[in-house]
Amino acid sequence: MSTFLGMPRRPPRSPYGTGNLRGERPFPEAAHDELGNGQLRRNLGRATRTIRAKRLDVTGEVPDWEALRDAGSAIKTDTMNRLPELLEQLEAKVTEHGGTVHWARDGAEANEIVARLVEATGSSEVIKVKSMATQEIGLNEHLASVGITPHETDLAELIVQLAHDKPSHILVPAIHRNRDEIRQIFLDRIPGADPELDNDPGRLAAVARAYLRERFMTTKVAVSGANFAVAETGTLAVVESEGNGRMCLTLPDTLITVMGIEKVLPRHQDLEVFLQLLPRSSTGERMNPYTSLWTGVTPGDGPQEFHLILLDNGRTAALADAVGRAALNCIRCSACLNVCPVYERTGGHAYGSTYPGPIGAVLTPQLAGMHATEGDPNSSLPYASSLCGACFDACPVKIDIPSLLVELRHQHTEQTGATPEKLAMKAAAAVMRRTRLYTGAQKAAGLGRIVADRDGTISRLPPPFTGWSDSRDTPAPPRQTFRDWYASAEGRAALRTAADEHDRPHREDER
Repeated sequence: MSTFLGMPRRPPRSPYGTGNLRGERPFPEAAHDELGNGQLRRNLGRATRTIRAKRLDVTGEVPDWEALRDAGSAIKTDTMNRLPELLEQLEAKVTEHGGTVHWARDGAEANEIVARLVEATGSSEVIKVKSMATQEIGLNEHLASVGITPHETDLAELIVQLAHDKPSHILVPAIHRNRDEIRQIFLDRIPGADPELDNDPGRLAAVARAYLRERFMTTKVAVSGANFAVAETGTLAVVESEGNGRMCLTLPDTLITVMGIEKVLPRHQDLEVFLQLLPRSSTGERMNPYTSLWTGVTPGDGPQEFHLILLDNGRTAALADAVGRAALNCIRCSACLNVCPVYERTGGHAYGSTYPGPIGAVLTPQLAGMHATEGDPNSSLPYASSLCGACFDACPVKIDIPSLLVELRHQHTEQTGATPEKLAMKAAAAVMRRTRLYTGAQKAAGLGRIVADRDGTISRLPPPFTGWSDSRDTPAPPRQTFRDWYASAEGRAALRTAADEHDRPHREDER
């Protein structure tokens, strides 16, 4: 007698209603509002143009830049193929060096672990290094709900936190704010800020530095993310530009790191590749000002209690997708955002997720899904792109984002059932399979010339094709179809002439 063991289940996505991986509105609706904000567009345009120019300068001076990209892509692909064994190796090495490793299936579990660890220290506040993973799971909101105050120490993250705003860029969370707006935020939110404060960047930074210094010196618990973790040695790495990360990683008694499981690398030597790719692609610098590496606990030096939380939160589900798993190769450099014409005009808030821009349009649906509810806002993200390919050209690890977007559009179409578009495609296929119907349809389409404008285009098609003509010109049907021309005396004569010209060299060779 045979025993049925059941069908394997797909790994779970990030639970619906948790964290910050889903907006409240579809992208087109949210983007429409953002497009009306002229100041936002000016801020974004100025910032992304500056970063693009710097990146092109520093990548252009590296003779083996493309080889570095190939190496980064190969290392990340190998990592995803061996992820379970590398994570186990990382856990063993971190534990060997005095750290404690926790596994979190989703954001809610990770939040609970962090809160429990902080409460165990007796502290009611934490200082934080900039971390996409903790934004993804909504850690700040969870800590506040249990009476723990989180203090962001990255300047841009501090601006966003003080303004009760949301980040809009992977690298520069406050990219949508200008100096005047930041000055007003500091005056309103930082106690003791000089009322005569102007918008000079140096003076604004000095105000933030004074505000944060007290927290660095008095807070006993820090929370960080990690740019990379090395399975071979148990070493973790954070790269940053301000020194706030170094303060958080060395001064507190307890350090808690929340890291997505895809951030692991096989060997310490692999850092050589990524510490060249990341700063050039993200900030347009040859190297980042601060690179902090730590391995477990060192007696008498730095935090004496270290916890590493390995976060899944839909990453295993993305890994199970043979095509979509490439999105996990992302090193969060934001190069794709800075070259994307859609992001530059709408900003990050329109995407509704911690991860905006082209990579967010791919990664967010992979982590949280697109069909959790009817009309899921995430289902619109794969369409938030012109598929121009600039993101693929800029990506330091060569993630083919346009192809992933097309695949997600395919998955969305397969899941949505009957739609006007699907019905139209089925009707077109039925017509094209039948010669007489196809010929009749061509003749009927010729009537479109009646409604064409003088420039030979149709400005607005009837439903259900209005969406097409709203965003592009539709050429009027030609007076003569190819089939009509092919059957005409003119067509036959042209084909005979072409055949004679093709055969003439062969006849000359025979002579």
